[in-house]
Amino acid sequence: MRARGGCGARGGGVPARLPGAGGASVIGFTMVVRASPVAGSMSGAGKVMLAGGSAAEAVNASVARQRRIALKRDMEPGLYVVATPIGNLGDVTQRSLETLAGADIVAAEDTRVTRGLLTHFGIRARLVAVHAHNERGGAAKVVAWIAEGKSVAFVSDAGTPAVSDPGAALVAAVRAAGLPVIPIPGPSALTTALSASGIESAGVVFAGFLPARGADRRERLAALAAGPWAIALFEAPHRVAQTLTDLHAALGDRDVVIARELTKKFETIARVPLAGAKAWIEADPDRTRGEFVLVVEGRAAEPASAVDPRAVLETLLAELPLKQAVALAVKLTGAKRNELYALALELKK
Repeated sequence: MRARGGCGARGGGVPARLPGAGGASVIGFTMVVRASPVAGSMSGAGKVMLAGGSAAEAVNASVARQRRIALKRDMEPGLYVVATPIGNLGDVTQRSLETLAGADIVAAEDTRVTRGLLTHFGIRARLVAVHAHNERGGAAKVVAWIAEGKSVAFVSDAGTPAVSDPGAALVAAVRAAGLPVIPIPGPSALTTALSASGIESAGVVFAGFLPARGADRRERLAALAAGPWAIALFEAPHRVAQTLTDLHAALGDRDVVIARELTKKFETIARVPLAGAKAWIEADPDRTRGEFVLVVEGRAAEPASAVDPRAVLETLLAELPLKQAVALAVKLTGAKRNELYALALELKK
């Protein structure tokens, strides 16, 4: 699953709102659904529809060739981390196109996907594969190329590399070699979802993808529940309903914004209570399709307990099993069980 994005403001679709409970709460259902294709978006079948024709048709071939030659002379050796659109090709930046056209080598998560993007914009480039399965080995080659004086652009399948995608190990290897890393910013599903969520918070924790199951998943959820901040995460369509159920069990009654297929033809953004989120998803089969970003509202920080929970847990864990120690610590300190459980796990480590 590649959950990323970067859509701009567009018309089409009027938000519908059902009032929630009283007070300042915005709990309820709000949704924006694109009833017709968004100009520049990729359909579910993978077809590209650009208003006014492609960029390749708009640029004279000889002028483009001269520009690429000039760019190659101007680009300094280094690793250029390039963000690319996730659906709407209109989100590509001029700087991204110039970087991809000017680089000596384009390293791509999937050369087939990137070749389609480059061909659409009339860019010819030497493509090499650098993905999750060969990233560390590929990094050595990229470092060698840069050391020889070459410029290397790196792209993931879509969106911003290294954000729950390959790229971090490559960037670290280039930096460790003392060579330049130049970010070329652009589309990101994380910031796109946050900007359209309406979730207000003093901070946001980006959790990426949760572990699929088991103790690792429970521990990550417990750790997220312990903090006061909003939570953003990516999820695959076949796990989104279960994840919404698990989030409600771990976090309690909060709102969640479900952002699906950002910048694409069937873009949907809905804000619902976590308690009813699974039912909302399952009410329409189309709602479980596509790529998801979930944004859960934070909670107000509570006054610290007069009793130090850490000291209490340290004492109890020395004599009792973890679950019993946490249960007794809840009674002694008045702190929340999720918070104490996460702290107990930390102390046990």
